[in-house]
Amino acid sequence: MATNVTAVEHQVTRKSRGDILGVESRFCGCTLWFTGLSGAGKTTLSFALEAELTRRGIPSYGLDGDNMRTGLNKNLGFSPEDRAENIRRVGEVCKLFADGGILALASFISPFRKDREGVRQLHAEAGLKFIECYVGTPLDECEKRDPKGLYKKARAGIIKGFTGIDSVYEEPENPELVLGTHGETVEECVRKVIEYLEQVDILPSASKLGGELFVPEDQVAAREAEAASLPKLEIDRLSMEWLQVLSEGWASPLKGFMREKEFLQCLHFNTITAGPQRRIYNQSVPIVLPADDAQKAALAGKPAITLVFEGKDVAILRTPEFFEARKEERCSRQFGVNHPNHPYIGQVHSYGDWLVGGDLEVLRRVRWNDGLDQYRLTPGELRAEFKKRGADAVFAFQLRNPIHNGHAMLMQDTHKKLKERGFRKPLLLLHPLGGWTKDDDVPLPIRMAQHHAVLQEGVLDPEATLLAIFPSPMMYAGPTEVQWHAKARLNAGANFYIVGRDPAGMAHPVLKQDLYNHDHGREVLQMAPGLTGLEIIPFLVAAYDTKQGKMAYFDESRKADFLFISGTKMRTLARTGESLPPGFMCESGWKVLADYYKSLQ
Repeated sequence: MATNVTAVEHQVTRKSRGDILGVESRFCGCTLWFTGLSGAGKTTLSFALEAELTRRGIPSYGLDGDNMRTGLNKNLGFSPEDRAENIRRVGEVCKLFADGGILALASFISPFRKDREGVRQLHAEAGLKFIECYVGTPLDECEKRDPKGLYKKARAGIIKGFTGIDSVYEEPENPELVLGTHGETVEECVRKVIEYLEQVDILPSASKLGGELFVPEDQVAAREAEAASLPKLEIDRLSMEWLQVLSEGWASPLKGFMREKEFLQCLHFNTITAGPQRRIYNQSVPIVLPADDAQKAALAGKPAITLVFEGKDVAILRTPEFFEARKEERCSRQFGVNHPNHPYIGQVHSYGDWLVGGDLEVLRRVRWNDGLDQYRLTPGELRAEFKKRGADAVFAFQLRNPIHNGHAMLMQDTHKKLKERGFRKPLLLLHPLGGWTKDDDVPLPIRMAQHHAVLQEGVLDPEATLLAIFPSPMMYAGPTEVQWHAKARLNAGANFYIVGRDPAGMAHPVLKQDLYNHDHGREVLQMAPGLTGLEIIPFLVAAYDTKQGKMAYFDESRKADFLFISGTKMRTLARTGESLPPGFMCESGWKVLADYYKSLQ
């Protein structure tokens, strides 16, 4: 043993490492020790976990037994003494990784309890978490798999002292996690580990990420009394929809309507920063509250104001900050144009010349009492429903139009691809936009009825679909807005987001052309900052194949065979009572639309 050695303390603290490497500025360093028989799936699981953590922006590193024996431990054999030294060295390496703020994922047979407990004690003395994960795949299954042919050699006597055959494996007595004993998939095991890490507060809990801004139930009466005494600011329906979006946590980590610095960062960078270390979050559209000169004169400098909608106090806005609306600059940056014929730009210009930001305390949940409130699930409620259904992958589809069979094909293909990747219960979040839309869009109640018809006809599998309403208004801001749609679904717990042709697009307000390039939405979304944890699934364009009589992916080599039916064309056919080409949309869904447009005549 070495003498005359003195340990030197680091100048960098774990808190500082957590601020840089952690999630939400928390220190995540720890060791997950995967132990089990050869062939149990330890390395497969730890490497899949490493991939998932990396996708979420969480630093981690997988240490495999064979990999270690080709480097640091290549001078060790398989005698009991060498096995103990192998585990001791690996334990020291894991401790260094964990102390550096990294999740060390160690995959080692480590057959002896004494050795594993030694590594646990090593971590305890350093104040680090050690999580023993027993991958308890039964011996007969491991031997059946035998990926390296080692069991066969051990049975033939070629390998001596092989764990599980002629050398003992001592099962953990009190492991933190037991995995793989019931034939669970790798994805299910990964999810179980992630949930455990959230429970012990190493990772932020998914259920706590919603960022709801509601007043706690036991404080509502006091806040309502306070709101009644404060100066008032009347808000319109559009601002009330944005208040709902904020209050339910879709725009988390925003704590209220944007202040000027948040507004500028959003406009110039499509992001906001939050937390002690100013972590970057995607926020591509401004969520702001308009005010006019009279309102600014009356309310500027007040410590708090009450927001009022249709005569009712709905929220308190703390430390309100008034600043210039800068409408031309905002519209030019957000939309790429500044023409009042654009439906949302027209609304921006109709408001006063000021914006007011501040932290929100929302008195009660927003209800519209239109028969559809049961579909307006918050991000927290959606996460709970995903868990209740046992979904191991959630893929979201944003839409503001009726579903045709081309949309259905994208969703069906995504489900199939996720199954092929090993997910057992992929769940489609069918998530129509439920806020303000332009006048010629199909109203929300009609769209919801059409979506139900699609599900009832089995075009989409009702058992693998969750139909809910996304409360955001529509802005028709193309590639800028599609980032918002994706970010909101990420906050709701979606892992995958489908993006297709010309998302959030519309016709140019003056020229006879589309306002945005059809491909830019999906291209921008795959490059957008601050969307860690959400995998973007781009798809080819679907159109009606006149040769096959059904929707199919567009083939440039025979483009004359394909028919693109726009929303305008579809509405015209519905009004005139004409039929769509067979195979374009399910019959009952088309009937919902046709009946609606006939009722308008």
